[in-house]
Amino acid sequence: MVKIFQHPLINAKLTKMRDKETTHNEFRQNLDEISSLMVYEMLRDYQTKPLVVKTPTGETFAGEQLDKEIVIIPILRAGLGMVNGILELVPQARVGHIGMYRIEETAKVVEYFFKIPEVPKDSYIIIVDPMLATGTSASDAIYKLEKLGFTNIKLICLVGVEKGIDKITAEHPNVDIYLASKDEKLNENNYILPGLGDAGDRVFGTKK
Repeated sequence: MVKIFQHPLINAKLTKMRDKETTHNEFRQNLDEISSLMVYEMLRDYQTKPLVVKTPTGETFAGEQLDKEIVIIPILRAGLGMVNGILELVPQARVGHIGMYRIEETAKVVEYFFKIPEVPKDSYIIIVDPMLATGTSASDAIYKLEKLGFTNIKLICLVGVEKGIDKITAEHPNVDIYLASKDEKLNENNYILPGLGDAGDRVFGTKK
């Protein structure tokens, strides 16, 4: 399943992120806020289990609580920019990390770090990365998680293109994809157009 959010707050904040004049702190703040909004919508169908509590009035209330572990897994380094916004909404979530980088001349993906919390295999796994371009990094990350036995994997990206979407849906048909925007295409260097630039550099205020 591919879900492209159409929400005025997300659209306005994403437009601000696309602006080349936006500063790194403004970029990071909007990324935090969009990440929260996207996860809020994504968790709408999340299953809960009963929880009975006693209120300050002395009465009991039959409420609910989340029924599974939630694990946020950013693909480093740009994915780190989406973690805080999600944790503000779901502070009990655990965080794993997958470090990958792309060799621009060959487009080959190299993994340099992989650390995932020890949680049940049916936990809610949320992979985050601002960009879904060729889909190679995301697909490699999903393969590793599937090999570990995880079965409930979601992918959240800000912007993506058809090439990346097609790769994920073909290789991982059970993984749902959530996007704030589907962009037009990739250029000759596999950068998303119109895109929003190098997300990692813009989040952390660095340059190539």
